[in-house]
Amino acid sequence: MSAEKSSLHTRNLHRDPYDFDQLISCVPELKHYVFVNAYQTTTINFSIPKAVKLLNKALLLHFYNIKGWDIPDTNLCPPIPGRADYVHYIADLLAEQLDTIPTGNSVKGLDIGTGANLVYPLISYRSYGWTMLGTDINQDSLKNAQNILDQNEDLSTVIQLKSQPDADHIFTNIISPDDRFTFTMCNPPFHDSEESAMKGNIRKTKNLSKSKKTKPLLNFSGQQSELWCEGGELAFITKMINESVQYSSQVLWFTCLVSKNDNLNKLTNLLKKVKALEVKTIDMAQGQKVSRILAWTFIPKKDRKTWFI
Repeated sequence: MSAEKSSLHTRNLHRDPYDFDQLISCVPELKHYVFVNAYQTTTINFSIPKAVKLLNKALLLHFYNIKGWDIPDTNLCPPIPGRADYVHYIADLLAEQLDTIPTGNSVKGLDIGTGANLVYPLISYRSYGWTMLGTDINQDSLKNAQNILDQNEDLSTVIQLKSQPDADHIFTNIISPDDRFTFTMCNPPFHDSEESAMKGNIRKTKNLSKSKKTKPLLNFSGQQSELWCEGGELAFITKMINESVQYSSQVLWFTCLVSKNDNLNKLTNLLKKVKALEVKTIDMAQGQKVSRILAWTFIPKKDRKTWFI
């Protein structure tokens, strides 16, 4: 057994090594992919998409009581521990306004690009009871997300889905005039082209399987909107910041993951330019990967508590 994954958030349910006996009892098919590696650690081969998907299915059932979770093979298969971390760091951010973590439906979150997997809304509701709206431009992804909700009756009133009809917009068409969101969250497309996404995937697969394969297994497979967009991460978050100004009085905290450290300076300079009142960069370390959450608000400190009434 490996040691506790101490780089994860202290409230993350996935800090301990995976108990594969427990997980296999949730999803018996997982047993075909579990083995003991050279370090005598029980694990799966993370370069096999099916193995990752079954592990996710088991984690969501065991830790979050999500039944019937599944995604098409063409969609992004998210690592659950890292997704949970983002949710817990948002909880810390919201707690700063109240000295305690707000739970229940006083908190309403907006997940931009929720994908077929719906993972952020599922973990947000199960961890803190927050109500969530998940959006996407891909109809097939939304259909799959709805299918997950249909199999978990208690979620139908607390997690809603909304289609973004225009790929050129992020909050427009989604936030209605009478909406108020406590936070928005997003894991933006990282690459600037399909070619770059494919190259990145070949590199990732090689690192995971230590092989010389050049044909990508797409273990982190994904649709175009999940993996790449014109201009990559920087262009996407720039658009998000510019659009957030129009909804500055309707959202307490806008947040977004930033994978490339080089992009932070440009983004924080833009936030100064659009007159955000407070900007935070929250570091998240997960194994080899260091990511960060960029958070900004236009709401004065004195008015923030009223968002939780």
